[in-house]
Amino acid sequence: MAAHQRHTGVHLPWPTVRPPAPSRTGLVNDRRSRGGRRAISVLLAGATLLAGCSVTPTFPDRASGPFHPKLEVGSEAGPRLEIPQAPGPSGPSPDSGPPPGPPQGCTDPDPQVVATCLEPISALVVLPGSAPVGLAAERTTGRILQVQRHRPNQEVAALAVDPAGDGGLTGLALSPSYSEDELIYAYITTPIDNRVVRIAPGDIPKPVLAGIPRGPTGNAGALAVDSHGMLLVATGNAGNPAAAEDPQSLAGKVLRIDTFGHPAPGNPGGSKVVVSGLHAPGGLCVDPLTNELWITDHEPDHDLLHRVLPGRPLGRAAWTWPGGIGAAGCAVMLGRIQVAFASGAPMFVLGIGPAGTFVGPSLQIPLERYGRISAAALSPDGRKIWLGTVNKTGGKPISSDERVFVLPDLVGPGGGQD
Repeated sequence: MAAHQRHTGVHLPWPTVRPPAPSRTGLVNDRRSRGGRRAISVLLAGATLLAGCSVTPTFPDRASGPFHPKLEVGSEAGPRLEIPQAPGPSGPSPDSGPPPGPPQGCTDPDPQVVATCLEPISALVVLPGSAPVGLAAERTTGRILQVQRHRPNQEVAALAVDPAGDGGLTGLALSPSYSEDELIYAYITTPIDNRVVRIAPGDIPKPVLAGIPRGPTGNAGALAVDSHGMLLVATGNAGNPAAAEDPQSLAGKVLRIDTFGHPAPGNPGGSKVVVSGLHAPGGLCVDPLTNELWITDHEPDHDLLHRVLPGRPLGRAAWTWPGGIGAAGCAVMLGRIQVAFASGAPMFVLGIGPAGTFVGPSLQIPLERYGRISAAALSPDGRKIWLGTVNKTGGKPISSDERVFVLPDLVGPGGGQD
């Protein structure tokens, strides 16, 4: 069934402003795709569902009415509050082909696998360019490794991190002008705080934003870059839910900063904070076509998917799963948001309709071959999703774990706008 939301006509308040990057060049390139979505069809559960027409990204009405299941597409209702049952029908699976055979040590015959024999992978980014090259973050070791099929893993940086309380190295983002400056941003936990650091080739890491509270839990964070070249930082609540609602605390927030750590131009009230109320963020992803921001989060009894609205509380989730499923990395690809789960559950797919509504039934993509998945990243062309495993933390690792693997579009285009 489809879940829909009613929306208002308020426009995104972030202006197109680009500060100089802290790099050897002064220009920041905007590589984000622009324009609206195309009207495209998607074959889901044997029915053809048509998406809506062109719209400008808007904010949903949090006061909309209760959820009513709808079989048709295009009508709107209130946000879906809770989904206690198993998500939707199974979709296509990379596991459906002939098995590639078991790995031999670190050699994995699976053609989708890019890198093997890593430690649990907390974050991924994909480098610009035609060659499929990524950077993988290991949460507990603090290592950032360049990974590429048929090439040895190459260490790019080794950060001093404290992995206690789900911390360590948990977020990665590339400079908006990476092709020129090769700068990498990372979210790390130290013995005294959580912080964002900048890594330049041949240099020691430099703090960009320090002093984010750390605690016995709730230390994981996530990073992304918006289409204006600003850093988006999701922070955990450091084990203190009250801190997430405290406007003076950086814990439990989505922060929007420039590459020097200052509040980004256009932020509500000139603050670093654009959204409050997070608990333990698992993934942060930006729609490359609309610049809408989505985030996965964990509460004690639920996993949540939020559409982030600058300057407003998170409010009710756009989608909710029962607790323990471990919603983690996410990516928006071809009009769909795809969410990976650290529990080993199938990847969850939702078609995004006009103004952030969902179209069509939810879909599951079984990934039993790979196990538990935490990190997700979109390829530069927007047509492949990179994923990283965490089987050594409670799963059933095989000899080639942990692995980075790449999946093509398995569903087909859908849920778009023209």
